[in-house]
This record gives sequence, structure tokens and C-alpha cells, in this order.
Amino acid sequence: MSFAKDSKLEIIKESIEDSGNAQAFLAGLLHSAGTITKNSEGIRVDIVTDFKEMYSQVNVITQKLYGKELTLEISDDYIINKTTYYRIKFPIEISMQVLKDCGLYSEEEGINLSGQIDLNIVADEEQKKNFIKGAYVGCATSSIKLSELGSQLPTTGYHVEFSSHHKVFLEGIEGLLKGFDIQSRIASRKRIFVLYLKDSEAIKDLLALIGAEESVMALADEMAKRGLRNTVNRQVNCINANINKTVEASLKQISAIKYINKKIGLESLPEDLQEVAVLRLANPQESMEELLKLSTIKLTKSGLNHRFRRILKIADFLKEK
Repeated sequence: MSFAKDSKLEIIKESIEDSGNAQAFLAGLLHSAGTITKNSEGIRVDIVTDFKEMYSQVNVITQKLYGKELTLEISDDYIINKTTYYRIKFPIEISMQVLKDCGLYSEEEGINLSGQIDLNIVADEEQKKNFIKGAYVGCATSSIKLSELGSQLPTTGYHVEFSSHHKVFLEGIEGLLKGFDIQSRIASRKRIFVLYLKDSEAIKDLLALIGAEESVMALADEMAKRGLRNTVNRQVNCINANINKTVEASLKQISAIKYINKKIGLESLPEDLQEVAVLRLANPQESMEELLKLSTIKLTKSGLNHRFRRILKIADFLKEK
């Protein structure tokens, strides 16, 4: 199951007791996933979704506010990209009232097709939270993938987005989030608009705002795992780089020592250089620190390096000559 769906399931477990908050949730849901159809019987509101579990929550809210039952059907275009879609249908006799109460219809302007959020629906902080919650359940998706225990496979970044055909609606969501100090951005993608959050802390704040506490903890745990994995990877890369440097230096030193021995013999070297040359040949894989431990010569690391540089210069001189 996806991270987004897990968080949505967590959100809809909690019942919404206050009528104003329930109305705000329903308004956010209709703005993000609602459809309006008109036939000979009148105007009807539906919610089309691939998240059929939301039906129970919406049905409870509708019974609370309007005393009516909803119906759930598989949508006519029920499979798109191998995803099954469902239609949550409101009774025609309450559809117009639902539109009015959710700020999607007024006598003066008719049906609101712009996506403009009615400020009366989000009059206080709790109503704003519930509107965002409804919008999240209706149209939010995420590319976040939680690591399996011990997994070393690369994982995706942190990304949550709301998508809509109405930029005005997403601008309204952006403004609501900004009121809670949560920064987001809007971009266009083909024929739709997306409001997205890529900062992990901002995503955690969003999830906490809409009551997905378990998802906040799961994301925090994922961030800790990735942080630890990155730290370990950096340390391993550093160790490997040091090993490579040690091996490369050792090979150059051994090559120079063998060349000198072949051309003029090691006994022709000054005594101090003979000592480190024999030490290196006897311990080809050891680092400079290990050579100092194995040596009876009282030298510092820089002193040992200096002697090897002299050996390399002598070998270079012999090659040129």
C-alpha cells in the first residue's frame, strides 16, 4: 500500500463530530474530487475516486448534515491505467443544498466552476484544517516509499502533491497552508495544476495538521533511516577512498624500490632510505600508520613520507638517466 493511501486511511478513521468541521471536510472533498451532472431529474453531485474507503466517512457526514444515505458504484470509466474508480452518489434531492452549503453554488453566480474557496466554509482554524483534510483525501498523492527493514536499495525523495484542473483552488489551499507556516508551490503539468511539497519537514507538518500522526511517525522513522544510511555510506566511501590512496601510494613506492634495486641495488641507497625500503617491501599492504608501528625507526608520519618521496625522486632520476 502507498504512503498516501496509508495516511488517508488513518485520517478517515477519526469521526468529525462538529457540524461546521464536517461541512468543511465535505467542501474540501467536493472541490478536489467532486463532479456535477445535470439530467432530466435535476442536478446531482458525485465524488469520483479510486479510494473507496472514503465512502463510509462521507456517508456518515451526509447522514449527520442531511439525514440521507449515499450510494457507492463502480464508475462508468471504472478502469484507467489499471486503477479502479468508484462513484459516491449524493441523492438528487439534496445535491443543490450540498453545493450551496459547500460554497459551490450561489443564487447570484450559479455553480462555482472556478474552484474559488468560500471563506465562510473556512471561518476558523479547525474548519481550515478539515477543509485541507478533505482536499488531501480527495486529490493528494505521494511518491514517498518507506524503506523495508535493512533495505539498502535507493528510495525516492520526499514528495506530496495536490492536483486539480483549477489553479484558483490550489492557490486557496496554498494560502491556507501558509497560514499554518507550511510552504508549498504550484506548477502546471500538461492540462492540470499541482500544488506540491518536497521538504520533508513541511510534509510532516502537513500530516500533523490533518491528524495523520502515525504517518508523521512513519515519515520521521524513514528520515532517520535514510540519514543513518547516508552517514554510513559517506563513512564507507571515505574509508574506501583512503584504502585506494594507501594502495596506490604503496604500489608506487614498491615499484620505485624495485626499480632502484634492479638498476643500482638497494645497498647504494643511504642507510636511512634502505631501512624504509626494506620495511615497505616486507609490508606491501600496510598503511603509513601501520608501517610506523612495525618499524623500529623512530619517525613521525611526515618523516616517513619524506623518506619515501626521496626514494621516488631517485627512481625518477634513474629512469631519466
